[in-house]
Amino acid sequence: MSVARLLDSLSAALWGWHVLLLILAAGAWFSYESCFYQLLHIGRWLRAALGSSGRKGEQGGATRFQALTAALAGSIGTGNIVGVAAALTVGGPGALFWMGASATLGMMTVFAENYFAARCREAGRPAGQHNRSRQGGRRPAGPLHYIERAGRFGGALAAVYALGCCLSSLGMGNMAQMNAFAAACQGLGLPALPVALGAGVLVFFVARGGLGFAVKITEKLVPAMTLLFFAASLGTLWVHRANLPAAVGSVFQGAFSLRAGAGGTAGMLIAMKAGVSRGVFTNEAGLGSSAFAYEEVRGHSPEELGCLGIFQVFADTLVMCTVTGLCILCSCPPQGLEGAELTFYAYRSALGDRGGWAVSLCTALFALATVVAWCCYGREGLLYLTGGRGKTLYGPLAAAAAMIGCAAPVGAVLQVGDAFNGLMALPNVAALFWLAAQAANRRKAESGGKKVLEDS
Repeated sequence: MSVARLLDSLSAALWGWHVLLLILAAGAWFSYESCFYQLLHIGRWLRAALGSSGRKGEQGGATRFQALTAALAGSIGTGNIVGVAAALTVGGPGALFWMGASATLGMMTVFAENYFAARCREAGRPAGQHNRSRQGGRRPAGPLHYIERAGRFGGALAAVYALGCCLSSLGMGNMAQMNAFAAACQGLGLPALPVALGAGVLVFFVARGGLGFAVKITEKLVPAMTLLFFAASLGTLWVHRANLPAAVGSVFQGAFSLRAGAGGTAGMLIAMKAGVSRGVFTNEAGLGSSAFAYEEVRGHSPEELGCLGIFQVFADTLVMCTVTGLCILCSCPPQGLEGAELTFYAYRSALGDRGGWAVSLCTALFALATVVAWCCYGREGLLYLTGGRGKTLYGPLAAAAAMIGCAAPVGAVLQVGDAFNGLMALPNVAALFWLAAQAANRRKAESGGKKVLEDS
């Protein structure tokens, strides 16, 4: 079997329709059980996120702002540039709609992940103390808190998740990002080999620093790169403002068009899969990864941390990915362009060389931010698997993955990333459903009036 066919089979098994529908089902379930909290309580979760100050929690640790920027760094990556363009290439304009639809449901999935992680962390140890896993190894962190507690198979699910997290951090969180980073650096006129070596060295030191070191980078990097991205995007939309109504119309037409009969239905399904798949690639709903970023936040309620998860998906997909997609569609790119070429064409067509420089710099910064966050997530997965004895191993692995990612074909890198994402999503979503069922049973046994996320 060829490598390409093997990657196709692995990606189909771990990231096919069955996994995407399971992730959507989780989002739909938690949206329903919370009475669509993400839509009916917008002011509440916006205040929780935008009101985050630099104040440390009651027991020290990271601030809410630092944790939020770390979570955003993990999700606001090259998926916001390369991923959106890839979705439009495969699924057409309609993919942008399905990306947003999956994100709307995914808001409550990430809420549940952060909420359950905080609740299980509080229940699992006294304040200020660390608990050890039920398996006697490394203490659980982030989503591993609640996955371990998912019934009799919780320990096995946690081990599978930790393995998937470690591999995904090297694939989607590292190789895929560094592939785009290298391309962006070449666009800025930097030679490939020094870029690959420099990236490997940088990732090595970031991987050794842990979350405490990462948040000091993300709290400065994320606001700066976001402002640069929006400045370039708003400039592009302003130049192409006459095409904006037609671009918005094409999104809805492509999402629901069945005019071509079976062919039209197939086109809609392709748009749906491309949008949902790339949406999860960028906002990570269903992967549980953002819960790692809030591990050291203390003195804040589980609901507050859940609200930060809602804002993370909102900012990442509903705002930034939508803006990128509209910039591409408004620029009316010529036939033959695909992937990242679409994004670069859109910004250059409006802003000239400055637009190309800006999107290259944004791509490089987004990639670095994501690698910083995912190195921490993957390190936690490896430490869990090795009982805390893998501290020195992850750094060299991450550095090697970064250098390979700089040179590997982008298609193969994305397939590997998708497969490893599935290895995280399956145990994570299974644990979420188990916890939801347990909460529902307790709710029926007690008052019958509380929602799942209010009684976990």
